[in-house]
This record gives sequence, C-alpha cells and structure tokens, in this order.
Amino acid sequence: MKLGKVEFCHFLQILALFLCLSGMNQAEISRSRSKPYFQSGRTRTKRSWVWNQFFVLEEYMGTDPLYVGKHILNYATKGGITFTGRTSLSCQRKTSALLEYGLHSDVDKGDGSIKYILSGEGASSIFIIDENTGDIHATKRLDREEQAYYTLRAQALDRLTNKPVEPESEFVIKIQDINDNEPKFLDGPYTAGVPEMSPVGTSVVQVTATDADDPTYGNSARVVYSILQGQPYFSVEPKTGVIKTALPNMDREAKDQYLLVIQAKDMVGQNGGLSGTTSVTVTLTDVNDNPPRFPRRSYQYNVPESLPVASVVARIKAADADVGPNAEMEYKIVDGDGLGVFKISVDKDTQEGIITIQKELDFEAKTSYTLRIEAANMHVDPRFLSLGPFSDMTTVKIIVEDVDEPPVFTSRLYSMVVSEAAKVGTIIGTVAAHDPDASNSPVRYSIDRNTDLERYFNIDANSGVITTAKSLDRETNAVHNITVLAMESQNPAQIGRGYVAITILDINDNAPEFAMEYEATVCENAQPGQVIQKISAIDKDDPPNGHQFYFSLTAEAANNHNFTLQDNKDNTATVLTKRNGFRRQEQSVFYLPIFIVDSGTPSLSSTNTLTIRVCDCDADGVAQTCNAEAYILPAGLSTGALIAILACILTLLVLVLLIVTMRRRKKEPLIFDEERDIRENIVRYDDEGGGEEDTEAFDMTALRNLNIIRDTKTRRDVTPEIQFLSRPTFKSIPDNVIFREFIWERLKEADVDPCAPPYDSLQTYAFEGNGSVAESLSSLDSISSNSDQNYDYLSDWGPRFKRLADMYGTGPDCLYS
Repeated sequence: MKLGKVEFCHFLQILALFLCLSGMNQAEISRSRSKPYFQSGRTRTKRSWVWNQFFVLEEYMGTDPLYVGKHILNYATKGGITFTGRTSLSCQRKTSALLEYGLHSDVDKGDGSIKYILSGEGASSIFIIDENTGDIHATKRLDREEQAYYTLRAQALDRLTNKPVEPESEFVIKIQDINDNEPKFLDGPYTAGVPEMSPVGTSVVQVTATDADDPTYGNSARVVYSILQGQPYFSVEPKTGVIKTALPNMDREAKDQYLLVIQAKDMVGQNGGLSGTTSVTVTLTDVNDNPPRFPRRSYQYNVPESLPVASVVARIKAADADVGPNAEMEYKIVDGDGLGVFKISVDKDTQEGIITIQKELDFEAKTSYTLRIEAANMHVDPRFLSLGPFSDMTTVKIIVEDVDEPPVFTSRLYSMVVSEAAKVGTIIGTVAAHDPDASNSPVRYSIDRNTDLERYFNIDANSGVITTAKSLDRETNAVHNITVLAMESQNPAQIGRGYVAITILDINDNAPEFAMEYEATVCENAQPGQVIQKISAIDKDDPPNGHQFYFSLTAEAANNHNFTLQDNKDNTATVLTKRNGFRRQEQSVFYLPIFIVDSGTPSLSSTNTLTIRVCDCDADGVAQTCNAEAYILPAGLSTGALIAILACILTLLVLVLLIVTMRRRKKEPLIFDEERDIRENIVRYDDEGGGEEDTEAFDMTALRNLNIIRDTKTRRDVTPEIQFLSRPTFKSIPDNVIFREFIWERLKEADVDPCAPPYDSLQTYAFEGNGSVAESLSSLDSISSNSDQNYDYLSDWGPRFKRLADMYGTGPDCLYS
C-alpha cells in the first residue's frame, strides 16, 4: 500500500510529537543529576531542570512551519529556566528550513533584563539564538551523513552586568536519519571467472553494496540483492550478494562470457526504497573437455628424393576446441614402414605435428612410405574421461619423386700416396662414380683446377685414373688435397664432387747443412783443446727413423795445425783449438771446412765453411775487439787524435764550399741594377688620386714638358718594396736622338749579356719623349698628326723594325721601301 502526500505529512507530525515527549521524559530523568548552583542574593539546593537532548530530522527544507506543540518545564520553587520546544515541519520540499527551540529562564520577567547566548558546534553558523526570547533556530539544511549530532551550550546573562543568572547548560542536538542515500557498489564493476561445466551453485563472486544511511535506525540501510540481467545462467543470494551458477554444463566453446546486472535496494527491498546497480562480467574458463580430432582420416604428400636430411616434409594438426594447456598435444608415429626414415615433433606455438626426414630418400630404392600418426592431449582431466579417449589417429602417405641426381662417388674421401721421386705420368690411384638414377648415364671425370693450381696431377676422363703431371717435391708440399668432378654425359649440369688427399712420400734428396749461420771467435790467448764453437745440422728430408748426422773435417783441412773437430754422436759437433798463440797481426780470420753426411739411402753430404775470427779477449775470455786494422795505425796515435784529424778535415771542406758559393754569387749579375730596373720591374699604385686637381701623387709637369731636368723622386703614398738605384738625369735633347741612344744601349746590353734569356721578352720603357703634352699616350695616330718628329732612323734597325719603318718613314727611298 502506497502512502499519499497527506498521509505522509500526518506521519511526520506524529513522529515529531513523539520526539518531543521523549525529550521531556529525558529531562525529567536527568534532573536528579544536576549540581547545586549558588548565586548572590538567591540560594537553592539543586537545579530546577536539565533538558540536554533534542532530535532534528535531516534534510528538512520547509518554509511554512507547522505548529506542533509547546513544552514548558518548571520544577523549581525559587526560580529556574523554561525550555520551550517547537518543531516545524513542512510537507513541501523547498530550499530553506526553520527548526525552533525555546529557551526561557524563571528569572526572566519579560522586562528585557535577561539576555540569552549560545555557543558550541555550529553556533552562529548553523544555529542562532534570539537573545531576548531565547528561541533557537536552525538556519541551514542538516545532513546526518555529514554530521550526526551537535553539542551546544546555552546561558542566561544579566543584560546590565553581563553576569550569568543561571549556570551554563550543555545540550545535544541529534540529526534524525531519513532514507536519502541509495546503496552503492564501491568496487564495481566486477569481473570474475568460473570453470566451464561447473555444477549448479558454484560460487562465482560476491558483490557488496554500501548504504550511507544510519544502520541502527529503521530499514534505511538494510540492503537486499537481486539479479536484473543474467538469468537463467546465474543467481545471487539476496542477503550476502554471492553470485552462483544456476545452470549445469555451461560450455565455454558455445559461449565464453556473460554480462550480469545486479541490483541492491534498501528498506529491505520494500516499495519506496532506494536502489543501485552494478555490472558483473563472468568469463567461463577452459577445462579439457574436448579431445583432439584430425580433420581428415588420411593425408598424402609428395617429396623429391633430393630433399636434404632434417628437411620438413609436412605439417599436420589435430583440432582441439580447448585453449592453453588444455589444447597442448603430442604426436608420435605408432606404425608404418617409415619409422626409421621419418620422425614427428610438435610445434609448441601452433601445436602442429612436424614431419621431418631422418635418412636420405632414394627413389630407386623405395618410392613411398606410409605412417600411422597419433595425436593425444598432454593434460587430461579425469572428470571428462567419459566423453571418450582424448586422442586420435590418422594416416600419412609420403610419395617419393624421382629427381635427376648428380653422380655419386663410391667414397666421400680417397687417400692416396706417391713418392716424390715418381716420374711424370705415374699412376697414383683411381676414383669411381656412378649415376644413381635409373638411366645410369655415363660419367666423365675432371679435376677442379682451383684445388690444383700448379697442375701437378691429371685424371683420365673416362676411367678416373689419377696420374702425376709434374715432378713432386715433398719439402714444398707434403699433402695435396684435390677435388675431382664427375659429370653426367647426358646432362653436364649434374656434377658430383669427390675429395682426394694425396700424400707425398719422402726420399733422401736434400743434403744436410748448418742449422744456422755461426759466428765463431777464438781468443789470442786461447789454450790448446779449448772449445770455441758447437755446431749442429738440419736436413729438409723427413726419414722414418729420424736424422743421424756425421761430422768431420775435409781432407785438405784434416791436417791443419790450428783447429780440430769432434763428433759428439748426437747430431752435434765441437770445434776445438789445437795450439795457442793466435795473433791478429799474423791472421785475423780462419776458414774451417766441415764435412756433414746424413744417414739416408743413398746418403748425401755437404761441405759447410765455419768462419773463425781472432779477437782480443779479456781475462774472462770475452771478446773485446776482432778488428785487425787497429794494428796497422802508427804506434802512439790515440783515438782522440784520430777524431781531431777528422774534425779538421770536415772544417776545411766546409770552408771550401763557402768560398766556391761566394764566387758563384759574385759572377751572377745583380737583379736590381740601374740598367735593368726599368725594363723588368712593374711598380703598382693602388690609389686612384683626387682627379685633375690632385698633383700630390704624380708630377704632371713631367708629362707636359720633357725639357725639364728629371730627377729621381720617391712616391710619397706608397713604400716601394725594392730600393732602386737612382737613374741618371736627362736634359733637353732632341727626341729622336734620345730614343735612338736609349734603345741602342739596351740592345747592346742584351746582346752581350750572358744571363739574358734566349727567348723573346717584353720590355716596357716608361720614357716617352717631349712630344706629348698630357694628351693621348698612344703614338698609333701620330703619322696623321702635325708632329715634326723624324722616324727615318727606324730603317737602320734591321728587318725586325721594317713594319714600323714603313708606317712612320717619310721618304720613298727607305732601305726596305
């Protein structure tokens, strides 16, 4: 049954009246606990009242208060305080609230002499008091979930003296809860998992909703759970929120995920209660309830016979609807005629069975193989054995295809030996190869010359007989590794390779010799029988039983009076002195021929010469000097004197070189003399001047009048790099005479100068004569001018100046006209 607004309003009024009566009873019960209070001019033995608890409904938002009642408490015989309580409620939800409580003292006569004050939690901010009447008001909306109660203190004061007329009284205002908070799932949304095929009632997950209302008052915080979505697969316990499976045999392979909606409702699920929801995602986890199954009962694969060992022939896979470890399988060959030829393994990533070759295939030997292969789960769940065996069988047939194969040698490596004394054409051995195909094509042989660069060997193309082609030397190469090629006559592209190791047998063809270059010395004070050198020998040959050398002096040296030789019988010999008194002045070097014979068949020998120098030794027999030239120098000439002589000679040579160099320099002509500085030097001036009025950088009068005396002037704006010799001054002379003399002098100097270059050179002469008056410096148009200059002298200069004489000559009777 639903309550209407009017009925609900009456209900709240009755509830407020009940709360006021409860507060009155509480005050009456607690009045015996008050303490005596003494005030000047007025005495009493105990407090007249204690009313220390009020109840206020939270979330009150009425604006038109409804009068419920007024309570006056007056137990004192001589004065006291009266509390008046009025709770105003409104059935309309609006934005303001008014809760009133009256506070009145018996001392208050209503003449305004008493003032009431309020302190404590929320005083002045939430609760205010009328200081004249003592009425207490709540000015804000109260929420129990934020604060459940407030502790306040009230007191009556004399308005004039501001002294208390009653002791301070403490009271509590409790916020009465209403159902204004819906249940909330603080941990939602939820995810959970449950194994597939679980029985009914298997617990999945527990959900919990929290209600902020007061759990000790009414049913506002009493929550019940229900499922809104997810039936009929799952259910929820109304009180605990535990979600359980509701259907048996839920199959992950059919559907692996479910979305549930769970509701929590307060007021024990009654009408008018508030509710909240959350979602729960339930995933069915896999169990091994599906056996592996091959999609086909038989497979067939074709492979070429040339496929290398360990190559993959085929991949097969049994289907398993399970996942993860429940789908892991193992494969094995249980029957067939290819047990030793093929093997199968599992790919851990794809769970495929990989068939590989263990032995080489030969189409001519066997053309097909049949394998029976089993696939089985590695992890079997005993609960599902009733569903059948968790394994499956299939048949794999492998067809071997014929391939044109290269020739095959009868042996992978041939070992042969030959003596290094073998003559050219000696047969060393034979190799053989055949065509493994059914056609059995003839085979031709050849040697891979990359392995026999010196062409020591030949092979017969038809028979495979290997012979020597050159003389062999074991000391140069003891073993020859060659590759023999065998190719089919019908298909030369099919080439087989065989490997031959030819070992060269040693013969005694090398004579023994000294093991090293010996530097033997003998002291001048050596005694007879003194050992001066121990020698040994080597032989490039390698006899089977090792070397044995024999040492002796040659026949011509056997009877010498200086040295003798002793064979130590261990492939070494010792050279000893036969006399004393060796002197460098007489003989500084001795040559001792030694005869060495080996033990080969036939034996070989050689004569080696040992050089022995006579040296000056100290007391310990250590050689100091072995030079005989020191005794040739005059007696008494010390080393210091020799050094002084050499220094003098070097000094004289240096002086001679300096003198020769100075003389050569004097013969060379000076580069910057007064006669050459004009023709071979270019003076560069970088400044442009200041125009026609600038006469500082250049002397224009020298260009305007030649008849003035020309003295050497130094340019003031440029520092010359080379200091030239001063030129001679010229005075006013007829122009043609000046030019003629100037040019003839230069010609004579060039003709007699031995340092002048033999080639033509450009010489620039800055002297132009007195005919130019600062006009054009070019003389090309002078023939048409009114110049009185005579150029007839050009005819006397020879054929080289014929062109100039023709251009500037005046008379037709010129020499070359």
